Amino acid sequence: MAGLCKATIVGYLGSDPEMRYTPAGKPMTTFRVACSSKRRGPTGDLIDETQWFRVVCFNRQAELANEYLARGRLVFVEGRLQSQTWDGQDGQKHFTMEILANEVQFLDSRGKAEGTEAAPAAPRRAAAAAPAAPEPDLEDLPF
Repeated sequence: MAGLCKATIVGYLGSDPEMRYTPAGKPMTTFRVACSSKRRGPTGDLIDETQWFRVVCFNRQAELANEYLARGRLVFVEGRLQSQTWDGQDGQKHFTMEILANEVQFLDSRGKAEGTEAAPAAPRRAAAAAPAAPEPDLEDLPF
């Protein structure tokens, strides 16, 4: 039987995405997502907890994430977990867990990033506009 190592998160980008290219020339974009939740502490008070996740996406998904995402945007990410270990310059072993995204959905409008009505886009994103979805014809719906 095959194993399953899958993650699904919904959270806010902590910084703008960074796009690079693999040695084979494939686009790769990374970004960090903060997922917050509340729990009751020992005294009954609500305590905020935030977990940070590094997300990696490739190919067309990497290009779209780089073009349309920005710090403060709300996203849904689904993918598989991958761990990495390496020896640092300080001689210590380091470990990280990241999500290799299969799906990234933008959950808010561009204007709602960082809680503003019209968040400025970075210059490399200024010329790009999100494609407008056609209005559905309600008479053609099957229900």
